[in-house]
Amino acid sequence: MPYELHYWPGIQGRGEFVRLALEAAGVPYVDVARGDESAGQGVPALLHYLNDGSVTRPPLACPVLVDGKHVIGQTAAILLYLGPRLKLVGASEADRLWTHQIQLTIADAVDQAHNTHHPVGLGLYYEDQKPEALRAAQEFRSQRIPKFLGWLEAILARNPKGSQHLVGARLSYADLSLFQLVEGLLYAFPKATRRALKKTPLVLALRDRVAGHRRVSLYLRSERRIPFNEDGIFRRYPELDG
Repeated sequence: MPYELHYWPGIQGRGEFVRLALEAAGVPYVDVARGDESAGQGVPALLHYLNDGSVTRPPLACPVLVDGKHVIGQTAAILLYLGPRLKLVGASEADRLWTHQIQLTIADAVDQAHNTHHPVGLGLYYEDQKPEALRAAQEFRSQRIPKFLGWLEAILARNPKGSQHLVGARLSYADLSLFQLVEGLLYAFPKATRRALKKTPLVLALRDRVAGHRRVSLYLRSERRIPFNEDGIFRRYPELDG
């Protein structure tokens, strides 16, 4: 049976990190919430795993991966599960733990990027917290983007197997997540991110290699790739860039 991915249908969001892994591996999957409700898919199928009392181990939020009896929430946990099955992680315990650590740190960067436009509260509109967002974005641009990309640059430079990948000598889900992080930052903060990428050439080169991966490239050009938009994690508000 194909994997079932449950995520909101109109945004890339955190679900995109899982989509990229599934697409790069070329395995069949169903993006359930984008399907037809009459066929048992759509948003109601997603909400079943979040809200239905019959789910004994309900995820707090999506993305949710369903694989037979396994129901897994949290992007990093999903990728930890999928990595060995999709051959997107090394065979050793040390490689798997290190890849997971990188993924968790990328998740931190994603959360901080999201918080720039919602620094006061997630329940408030951006327009209700613009002054605070301007301050949060300035710190994120000047301090956090260079810190995260600089850390990823150091990992690539220190990889004993070479600087082509974050872990080992072959593509991992961490490489795919680096790509998505950089793409999101380039969308939301193009000026600040381009400045940081000038100082992190190995990160930029890996981003380009992932974009050129045969299956990833096909996916990026397909209708399955939802465009970035201002409902997602990475949002382009020109006044927050600089």
